[in-house]
Amino acid sequence: MLLAIDCGNTNTVFSIWDGTSFTATWRIATDHKRTADEYFVWLSTLIGLTKVDAQINQAIISSTVPRVVFNLRVLCDRYFDCRPLVVGKPGCSLPHPPRVDQGTNVGPDRLVNTAGAFDRHGGDLIVVDFGTATTFDVVDSDGAYIGGVIAPGVNLSLEALHAAAAALPHVDIARPAKVIGTNTVACTQAGVYWGYIGLVEGIVRQIRAERARPMKVVATGGLAPLFEQGTDVFDTVEDDLTMHGLVLIHRHNMELETA
Repeated sequence: MLLAIDCGNTNTVFSIWDGTSFTATWRIATDHKRTADEYFVWLSTLIGLTKVDAQINQAIISSTVPRVVFNLRVLCDRYFDCRPLVVGKPGCSLPHPPRVDQGTNVGPDRLVNTAGAFDRHGGDLIVVDFGTATTFDVVDSDGAYIGGVIAPGVNLSLEALHAAAAALPHVDIARPAKVIGTNTVACTQAGVYWGYIGLVEGIVRQIRAERARPMKVVATGGLAPLFEQGTDVFDTVEDDLTMHGLVLIHRHNMELETA
């Protein structure tokens, strides 16, 4: 079985792929100080509690936090007796290499999302990922990542607003009943929610104009379903896009080995 690991700036997701579907998915806070042994204790406990068949013998990692990769490699080597593929590192081939400025390091999460989205929807896509940062990935007609946009994430913006303005409380992200707030919390929620709707719609509009062709928009990330409620710019919302991309990249590399 394949252990797919997606390490983001905020959370790390572990999923077990049995060849046809994901049998289990767990999430843990990202911490570069967490050791391989700690990962295994946590993971093995959850495997035991959920009673899933987890005969893991392969692994693939996508990480936007370089400092955690070493311990994740040790986890796979020590406890699952396998050498993991690491997206963006030598030895991990991509189905469609990116076309960007020479010397540019593209975030592994963006490469993985591109692979997953192209497999499901074909080319000429905009992938909007609501993570720690809100990213827009442009996928060409042949499946190559050709650039995009990075904006501050929703939670990051809320935290910055709360930290910089002492009088403003920390609020939960929610779709407000009205645009015009009648108290501080409602005003802040309206500004964040409708502000990000405007940001997404505006950037998508500019990308489409620059590309001068029809482009589908695929949204992913934990907050995507919430923002879908306020706009019709998304053609689809997918919560498993990154994991799907990891499985595809792993399969691509296995096919290269056996070719």
